[in-house]
Amino acid sequence: MRYKLIENLRLGFNDAENYKHRKNKDLFNRVFVKSEELDLLLEETTYFLVGDKGTGKTAYAVFLSNSEYKNYQSSLKYIRETDYRKFVSLKQKKQLELSDYQSIWKVILYLLISKQIIQNEPKGFLEKIYSRKLNILNSAIDQYYSNAFNPEILYALNIMEETSFAAELIAAKKASFSGESKVGTSFSESRFQMNLFYIEKQFEEALSALKLEKSHTIFIDGIDIRPSNIEYHEYLECIKGLANALWTINSDFFSNIKDSPGRLKVVMLLRPDIFESIGLQNTNNKIADNSVLLDLRTSYNVYRDSVLFNIVDNLLSKQQDSNLTRGEAWDHYFPYKLNLKGSPDDSFIGFLRYGMSRPRDIISAMDIMKAEYASTNRIKLGVFTEDDFESREFKNKYSEYLLGEIKDQLSFYYALSDYETFLKFFEFLYGRYKFGYNSYLISFNEYIEHIESSNVSKPDFAETADGFLQFLYNLNVIGFIDKVDGKDWHRWCYRQRSYSNISPKIKTHTEYTIHYGLGKALNIGKVIDRTKNSRK
Repeated sequence: MRYKLIENLRLGFNDAENYKHRKNKDLFNRVFVKSEELDLLLEETTYFLVGDKGTGKTAYAVFLSNSEYKNYQSSLKYIRETDYRKFVSLKQKKQLELSDYQSIWKVILYLLISKQIIQNEPKGFLEKIYSRKLNILNSAIDQYYSNAFNPEILYALNIMEETSFAAELIAAKKASFSGESKVGTSFSESRFQMNLFYIEKQFEEALSALKLEKSHTIFIDGIDIRPSNIEYHEYLECIKGLANALWTINSDFFSNIKDSPGRLKVVMLLRPDIFESIGLQNTNNKIADNSVLLDLRTSYNVYRDSVLFNIVDNLLSKQQDSNLTRGEAWDHYFPYKLNLKGSPDDSFIGFLRYGMSRPRDIISAMDIMKAEYASTNRIKLGVFTEDDFESREFKNKYSEYLLGEIKDQLSFYYALSDYETFLKFFEFLYGRYKFGYNSYLISFNEYIEHIESSNVSKPDFAETADGFLQFLYNLNVIGFIDKVDGKDWHRWCYRQRSYSNISPKIKTHTEYTIHYGLGKALNIGKVIDRTKNSRK
């Protein structure tokens, strides 16, 4: 058959949010792999979608929000920098506590899901007698926004600045509907919490009276990106309030609505480390009972049966003019073998070895190879070769990509200066990929001496040697080596993580290795003699 030329392949976007746009939806809907996690995500008790950066959390939410799926109508909402600024402004203006954040988020989530119901339930839904309360609320909110409401978080936040006005509008609409001549409740901005409570209860009355034909889900994304001008503790307060509000309305309210065929739910997209940071009670039970954990690990000998391989192969095969069986498209574009450990391995294993079992890693690597392929003057074979994968240009750019992902991950907790301090540690490994525990302690002590002599603040992650070792393991910068039956087994954090072990611990007093894919960016590989300070 005739395959599409490499230069004409569309390898997609690193950020799945781009697939919300109309012109990109068609390709995404064709290539998206409907794994069992998709159906688990639809279950009534699933409130959290948890996965490392790049594992596809946003992709699942985008797929469900692009079109109705199994009678589920979903929408994806992002928390933006302006939303956080609004929360900080409200905190200063109204002297908010953490409990107030939770109340604010409850009203915002009720407002967003109410608007989704109104927009997506069958025509004439609001005219039905059992939904008159929602109609009252919708009319009041439309009046508040002069019929220009945009169902995004920032617009919903605007109500929090004038809760008395919003509450008065709702009360007036309610009184008008019942034929009363005046509003029986008074409101003022000095009673901020009482106003919020009144609005919250009006939404709950309206939503509990609905008999929905469809199930409705709101996905909340963007949580793992902290704006640089928002302090970490203020940011954490905001998302803690969101997490607690989400848990309360899902478990205490939505789950107890009776006699409605359609169900309501809000789902939060989180990295595992952030899931632990938000401090929900009974975290272990919530990850086991109320979460979908995206786990795309696979082994070299069975990778063809994995969801990870299916995702990447599907991206290639769905762009061809003919239907292909699994693996045909991959084998066409990547037909070469790699000699990684003294024996020939399939090309895909190279991507597994240099990545972290994340779709974004493999697709980013393919995109880099495609760009390098287009820029070379050699004869175009129409396929990739081992030379493409092993080229210095590819390895350097891919390693920088992986390091950039780590930089983004650290930005949730730390300033840019802390990231630059973090990078300094690798100079004290003197180019070594592998090192023992005692050797690590020597490098760590030299690192701390450098920090102290440089008059820079020591970051929290570098307080202790074992703490920093765990920090590197959490980032998948290093793994440790177990010796079992005379064989070396490499243990990486992302491979050890599971529902019962969301935060794997590193083993001390053993041997460690830098991740293969990060070596180039960290200047690892050419060993330097510590005593002579010269290349070996």
